[in-house]
Amino acid sequence: MGLPPGTPELKVLDLLVSVAETGSLGQAAVRHGISQPAASMRISALERQLRLVLLERGPTGSRLTPAGATVVDWARPVLDAARALVSGVVALHADQQGRLRIAASMTIADHRIPGWLIALGAKAPQVKVGLRVGNSEQVADMVRRREADLGFVEGPRAPLGLRSRAVGGDELVVVVSPDHGWARRRRPLPLRTLAATPLILREQGSGTRDALWELLRKAGEPASPAAELGSTAAIKAAVTAGGAPAALSRLAVSAELGDRRLIHVPLDMPGMLRRTFRAVWLPDTPPTGPAATLLGIATRR
Repeated sequence: MGLPPGTPELKVLDLLVSVAETGSLGQAAVRHGISQPAASMRISALERQLRLVLLERGPTGSRLTPAGATVVDWARPVLDAARALVSGVVALHADQQGRLRIAASMTIADHRIPGWLIALGAKAPQVKVGLRVGNSEQVADMVRRREADLGFVEGPRAPLGLRSRAVGGDELVVVVSPDHGWARRRRPLPLRTLAATPLILREQGSGTRDALWELLRKAGEPASPAAELGSTAAIKAAVTAGGAPAALSRLAVSAELGDRRLIHVPLDMPGMLRRTFRAVWLPDTPPTGPAATLLGIATRR
């Protein structure tokens, strides 16, 4: 027997459940990667379809009606079953193909992925892993386009429309060449001085740049970049050659700091440049099989 006429779509039911879980139509819209007006239109269409008032809308926000709460209770097991179906299909593909597609930002790909893949190989030696590297924005787009089963990004917050889990992090450090005036500073550098100084930065979409920019804005509008380069290696070379200062991952400059090709300039706010690494995936395809194994490895290390 087919589904009865008027059966609502799973995505709009999922949106309604998100309203119940977040307590806000706006927060539910953010979770689903859509605008609040678009979310409101979808809920209104569901109300017309079911001929029920599901939300009470007011100047201070929206909340579920008793009928809306009941529909949410009915929708949850339906959505759980749908997720189980999708996860099962993904697991079947993983079992059949024996491969895992991942994407990672440059810092994570260089300094975290190799160790994680060694551990994955010990647990699941039959799995063939494909790795693509880009900046954090590019990695998020690969996951959204289903070109990667799991992504690893850096930055101040999780990408819009994706689920995420923290998998450690690192610290950005301000670095200059040994000939730069800051290399001989006796006192920590004020954040406002760093914000007012043209820096060598990564390109737009880089998690390193986003994390740094968010911090600098706490001290005022940051100065225009001295240069924008597409890789950490290029920035290190430019700074080492006597260019403007930069803020880079401590993981990426450990060798240069060790032999003093670059000099670390401490800030007067220790710990402010900490940032989080995140694993990201689509809400409708949570990690299963090798992806879940890799996520577990990354979370523990």
